[in-house]
Amino acid sequence: MKALSLSPDEAANALLGRSIAELSPEEATVIQRIIERESISRDMSRRDRDDQTFGQWLADRVAAVGGSWGFIIAFGVILAAWVGLNTIGLVRIGQKAFDPYPFIFLNLMLSMLAAIQAPIIMMSQNRQAEKDREAARHDYEVNLKAELEIMRLHEKLDALRDRDLAAMMRQQIELLEEIRADRRPAGG
Repeated sequence: MKALSLSPDEAANALLGRSIAELSPEEATVIQRIIERESISRDMSRRDRDDQTFGQWLADRVAAVGGSWGFIIAFGVILAAWVGLNTIGLVRIGQKAFDPYPFIFLNLMLSMLAAIQAPIIMMSQNRQAEKDREAARHDYEVNLKAELEIMRLHEKLDALRDRDLAAMMRQQIELLEEIRADRRPAGG
């Protein structure tokens, strides 16, 4: 598409009433995209998947699994089996429990799991917060561009209306002059 013939500073003044130096980076980006008549919207989820490292992907997966009902139910079943096996199961078959009550080894395993899982989930939450901030910035840019483009369309429509109104007024004046000329008495 053809770019607008305005400088960034002229466009910023015309659209936002401020110079380009006074604008936030998001606003300056929007002004530049308007001048160049480029789209500003993009698929934020695709960009995030492409830029993700293995560690980030793993943190997201651990958080997704650790925060699911499937994990909670499976974990509950494993805990119940552990306790059942160490209190009733092994005693019935004449074996000594490998982790008798108060289940010190189970507590150690749970503590280690929590110590590993908590920072991984926090990493995933921090990444999600950054994604949310990026999406909010993108939404702001898209909304600002849409608002400015609508304002420009209103100005164009107003200019067209004013031009058409002026043309209609000229036609009416011409018709009134013709009517007045036709009503003048001959020779007067």
